[in-house]
Amino acid sequence: MTHAKVFLMSAVAAMAVLSGCSQVTNDGGDTTCADFAGADEKKQNEAITKMLTDEGKNEPANAELTGTRLSITAFCQTVGKQDSTIKEAPHL
Repeated sequence: MTHAKVFLMSAVAAMAVLSGCSQVTNDGGDTTCADFAGADEKKQNEAITKMLTDEGKNEPANAELTGTRLSITAFCQTVGKQDSTIKEAPHL
C-alpha cells in the first residue's frame, strides 16, 4: 500500500471521527463517502441494501453486498470526494 493511500485512509477515518459518524442515518444511495467510510460493516450493508431496493432491485445477496461494498470503497478512495454519494459508485 502506498503512502498516499495510507494517508488518504487515515484522513477519511479522522474525518469520520470528527464528524460524529456514530449518529449516521441510513440515507441509502445518498450516504456520503465520508459517512460510509466511518460506518461499520452492518451500517454499510444497510445503506447498500436501501440504495439497491430504492433503485427497484431485490434484496441483495451476500455476494452482491460484498461486491458493491468493494466498488463503493474503491470509488470513494480514488475518484470520489468526501461529499460524493455512494450511488455515484459503479454498481450492478
